[in-house]
Amino acid sequence: MCLAIPAEVKKIKGEYALVDFGGLQKDVKIVLTPEVKVGDYVIVHAGFSIYEMDKEEARESLELWKEILSTT
Repeated sequence: MCLAIPAEVKKIKGEYALVDFGGLQKDVKIVLTPEVKVGDYVIVHAGFSIYEMDKEEARESLELWKEILSTT
């Protein structure tokens, strides 16, 4: 099972981006989404950015995650 949690791109250096999962930061490869820019949101799987989300889609997803986590 894969959980799709948006991560915001904070820095880009070559084939890698530093992304932020709401406080947890991680370096991921962006070879599958080479068009991403700082400030964009992506979905990460197995250390790779696999999908670029628009900001509204990311905001809605993050709100749902906050709601889910607040009920546990």
